[in-house]
Amino acid sequence: MTAKRIDVLDLLRGVAIMGTLGTNIWIFTSPAGPAGVLDALGGTGAVETVLRFLSNGKFLALLTLLFGIGLELQYRSAARRGASWPGRYLWRAGLLFAEGLLHYLLVFEFDVLMGYAVTSVVVAYLIGRSDRVVTAWTAGAGVVFASMVGLVTLALISDDTPASPSRPGTLFTDGSYADQVAARIELAGFYRLEAVFIIPLGITLFLLGARLMRAGALEDSARGAALRGRLMAAGLGVGVPLNLLTSFAGDDWVLVDRYLLPPLVALGLLALITGVAHRMSRLSGGVPGFARRGLTAAGRTALSCYVAQNLIASVLCYGWGLGLAAKLADLRPWWTVAAWAGICLLLATLSALWLRRFRRGPLELVWHWAYTAPRRRLAAADSSGR
Repeated sequence: MTAKRIDVLDLLRGVAIMGTLGTNIWIFTSPAGPAGVLDALGGTGAVETVLRFLSNGKFLALLTLLFGIGLELQYRSAARRGASWPGRYLWRAGLLFAEGLLHYLLVFEFDVLMGYAVTSVVVAYLIGRSDRVVTAWTAGAGVVFASMVGLVTLALISDDTPASPSRPGTLFTDGSYADQVAARIELAGFYRLEAVFIIPLGITLFLLGARLMRAGALEDSARGAALRGRLMAAGLGVGVPLNLLTSFAGDDWVLVDRYLLPPLVALGLLALITGVAHRMSRLSGGVPGFARRGLTAAGRTALSCYVAQNLIASVLCYGWGLGLAAKLADLRPWWTVAAWAGICLLLATLSALWLRRFRRGPLELVWHWAYTAPRRRLAAADSSGR
């Protein structure tokens, strides 16, 4: 890959990370916190519904596509070295699972890294197979997931029992940090349900991301532009209107609104952002502007930014921190938007400053040290054996 294409990939990661916070911030700024996730994401009026629509599910799907592209790059790297596959990638997936487990226990109930780790192991054994096998798995996993969403949606629509208003708990407004950790352990089955539920979708998007990479979706070329045009037509021309409709359709359509249509929109976003980035790069002579530098830096330190944004939001919103979720509840949705923008600006700035001195983000450095530990031990053993 060229350096230019890697920059585009980092930019996409930065946008995806910031966009994921755009959904999670509604959970953090709800007085009920993650325990009231359905109320937090349900919207209370047209303005909040539109604001929630802008990010809900779309950037999670974009991030999932990018994980698939990353897996494709790892596969290519192993092939160039003549290394066995999946080989060391399984150790990589294990580290990702451990990172996700710690993130879940210590920071955020709806961590996605554990689910990505499990999905990556499945996809690692598929990514090098024939196009026919990959297409069958992509379509099959997609059909399974769509069927699951459809069945649950039909059950919700056919249920005439009115939903009773939920009573916000006090765990996230008055509870201690230790209380929240204990609750994550006790309610792991509830909080980890989403990660298990979306594994078929993850398989589909991982494989689709890898195939889009091979098809040239990130290339600044004629074939790349043609493919991006088709993706934008489907994702933005068809997906956006349908997703906006389901955003106003009521709670019965929550799964379609969050999981089924956003991946289609994410394909359009991937194409749009990539195309705009290539065009701006040509116009500027390859010199990135302030916004692109910040987003690219966030993409290069994506793991650190993902964990940091949830940690910062916890400190701002929960009772053991500043407790702003309860204090500013009457200012939703506007204070929610301000919190998101402030955290994004802070992380983009800090990431850019950090990368002036280091090649990797803080957590990326620790992660790389752990990933290369087996090789260091083998090298030390060989050296002592001589």
